[in-house]
Amino acid sequence: MASPQLGRRPSTTKTHISELAIALFAERGFDETSVDEVAQAAGIARRTLFRYYPSKNAIPWGDFDDHLSAMRDHLAGLPCDESVAEALRSALIAFNEVSDDQVDAHRRRMTLLLTVPALQAHSMLMYTGWRDVIAEFVAKRTGGTPGDHLPQTVAWLMLGVALSSYEQWLADPSTNLTALLADGSRILGRGLEAL
Repeated sequence: MASPQLGRRPSTTKTHISELAIALFAERGFDETSVDEVAQAAGIARRTLFRYYPSKNAIPWGDFDDHLSAMRDHLAGLPCDESVAEALRSALIAFNEVSDDQVDAHRRRMTLLLTVPALQAHSMLMYTGWRDVIAEFVAKRTGGTPGDHLPQTVAWLMLGVALSSYEQWLADPSTNLTALLADGSRILGRGLEAL
C-alpha cells in the first residue's frame, strides 16, 4: 500500500490559503495568528505555505499579481482614442470589482490591509506594483517613460483615489465601492482631460 503523499493538497490554491488566513486574522488578530496556524488550517506544511507566499504579510494580498496582470491587459485592450482619464477610470473600477457573494470577504481583506500596522510597510511594496501598471499606461499614451514625473504623479493620484474610496467604504458599509471609485476618478479626471 502506498504511503500518503505529503505537501500540497490538490484543492489548495493561493486564493484558498488567503481566504482561510483572513478568516483567522479577523477572528484572532493578525499578530496573534502564526504562520503554522494558517498552514494547519489549510492542511499543508509550513514549508508548502511558503511556496505560495514569501511571508505572512503577503498572504492577505491573495492573487494580487494575477489582478495586476488583468489590469495591464484591460488597459492594453482599450481603444487608443479613449481618453487617459476614461481608460484609468474603467481600469480602476474593473480592478476593484467584487461579486456580491464576495463583498464581506473583500471587506475583511481590505480592513486588514488598511488598518493592521504590521501590514502597512508590505502594502507600500504591493502598491508599487499597482502604480507601475498605471505609470506604464500613462507613459505609453503620453510618449514618455514610466519613471517620468507625469506618469508617476498620475499613478500616485490614482492610488490615492483607490485608498480614499476604500477608507470611505470601510467606514460606512452603506456606501457603494464602485460609485466611490468612479466619483474619485472623475475628480482626478478633470486634471487628466488635458492629456
